[in-house]
Amino acid sequence: MSFRSFARSHTGRVVLTAVPVAAAVTLLTTGVAQGAVPVSFAVSGTQFQISASQLNGTGFSQYAGVAQDTEGANHAVAIANIKSATLTDLCQSVITDTPLGKVGLLITAGGGKTPATASDLQIGMTGLKGDSEFGDIRIGVDASTVNTKAKGAAGDFAQDADTVKITNLEQTAWSTQASVFTLSGMTMKLTDGSKGCF
Repeated sequence: MSFRSFARSHTGRVVLTAVPVAAAVTLLTTGVAQGAVPVSFAVSGTQFQISASQLNGTGFSQYAGVAQDTEGANHAVAIANIKSATLTDLCQSVITDTPLGKVGLLITAGGGKTPATASDLQIGMTGLKGDSEFGDIRIGVDASTVNTKAKGAAGDFAQDADTVKITNLEQTAWSTQASVFTLSGMTMKLTDGSKGCF
C-alpha cells in the first residue's frame, strides 16, 4: 500500500486520539474560557451509551476537549464532529441511581430501512469502539484548522476526514448535540438498569 492510498482511505479499529489527559485538562480549560473549545451546556453527572450497527458521515473531525458539569467539575473528552450522519439500529441508554434503585432509560431508532439522521452532530466521548474507514483522512492537524465548523484550541492535536464509516459502533459519552436529529421509528422505555446498549 502506498502512502498516498493510505492517506486517502484508512480502515481499522477506531481508537481515541492519544492525549495526556491529566495535562490536557488544565490547558483545555483555558481554551474553553477563551471560547476555543465548543462547550454549550453543563453535562449531568452520568455518562451514557450509544451504539449503532453502522454510522456513515461526512465532514468529520476529532480533537480533545472538556465537558463541565453543574458543580464545575471538568471531564476530559474527545470531541467528535460530523457534519451529516446516518445511524442504523441506533441505541442510547443511561442508567441512574434513584431512591427506588437503579433505573435505566433505553431509546432505540433507525431500524429497518430508514436510519436515524443527524446534522451538525457533536459528541463529547470517553470511549469508542468499532470497525472504521476514513476517506481523505488527515492526522496531526492543528485543532483550530480542522475542516469542520466546530474547531478546537490552537496548537492542539486533531484529525479530520471527508468521510467516516464505523460499523458495530459502541460509544460512551458525556454529551451529544445536533442542529437536527431525526429518530425514525423511535421507541423509549424504562428498564431495571441491568443492561444498557452494550
